[in-house]
Amino acid sequence: MFDEPTQESWRQRFGTEAPNIPGELSPFLSHRSVRRYTEEPISEEILSGLIAAAQSAATSSNLQSWSVISVNDTAKRQALSEACDHQRQVVSAPVFLVFLADLNRVEAYAHASGIETEGLDTAEMYTVAVIDAALAAERFVCAAEALGYGICYIGALRNEPNRVKELLNLPDKTFGLFGLCVGRPSESARAAIKPKLSQDQVWFREEYPDVLDSSEYDLRMAEFFNAQGMANQETWSAKSGKRVQDSGLSGREKLLEFLRVQGFLIR
Repeated sequence: MFDEPTQESWRQRFGTEAPNIPGELSPFLSHRSVRRYTEEPISEEILSGLIAAAQSAATSSNLQSWSVISVNDTAKRQALSEACDHQRQVVSAPVFLVFLADLNRVEAYAHASGIETEGLDTAEMYTVAVIDAALAAERFVCAAEALGYGICYIGALRNEPNRVKELLNLPDKTFGLFGLCVGRPSESARAAIKPKLSQDQVWFREEYPDVLDSSEYDLRMAEFFNAQGMANQETWSAKSGKRVQDSGLSGREKLLEFLRVQGFLIR
C-alpha cells in the first residue's frame, strides 16, 4: 500500500533530492505509523515467523533479555487501551503485542544453576534489557512491513506501569516498555511519511558539534502540520521542549520508583 519510489520517500522525509542510494532501501524510507487496519487476521504461522525474526536480532552477550506478550482477550485489550490514553488501535488492531525488558528469565535460569545474580539491579543490566527489546521489536517491524503489514508503537504503555503489571501478571525484573499494534493497513489509513531532521543534525563526523540548529526542520514540520490539518502556532522545537517537561510526560516522570520496586536501576 505504501510504495513510494525512493526519491519521493527521501523528499518527503528530508525535504531534499535523494543521493544515489540503492532502491532496496525504499521500504525503510517509506515507514510510517498506521493506526487503522482491515479486519484481516494475522495467522499464528505468520506471527510465529515474525517473532522468529525478532528473536534473530542482535542481543547483548546472547542474554536475550526481552520477552513479548500477545494480547487477544477483548476485555484485557480494552483495559490496556484505557491505560494507554484510550488509543483505539490497541483494541482494533488484529495483533497487539507488549514488549518487555525481561531480566526475570536470566535470573531464574541462573538460580536454577546455583548462580547468584547480584548484578541484575544495575543500570547496565537495565540498559541491556531495553536495548535488546528495542532491537527485537524493530526487527519484528521490518519483517512485518516486508509482508505488507502496518504497525504503530504504543509508548503510552508506560503511563500506568502498575496497571500494566497487574493486567499482564508481570513478575519482578520485568517492565512493559511499549506496545505494538500490527495489521493490514486500511484503505482509509492516510498515514503520511513524517519529516525527520536533516542528516547534519544527527550524523556527525568525528565528534559532537558545538552548535545545533533546528530552524530548517521547524519550517518543514510547520508545512507538514498544516498539510495534515494540525496547524499549530508553536514550532516543532517548542512542542518538543514542552513534551520533555514534567507536565508533558503523562505520569512517566515517576517511572523510576516503579522500576526500583521491580528490581531495576537500584545502582
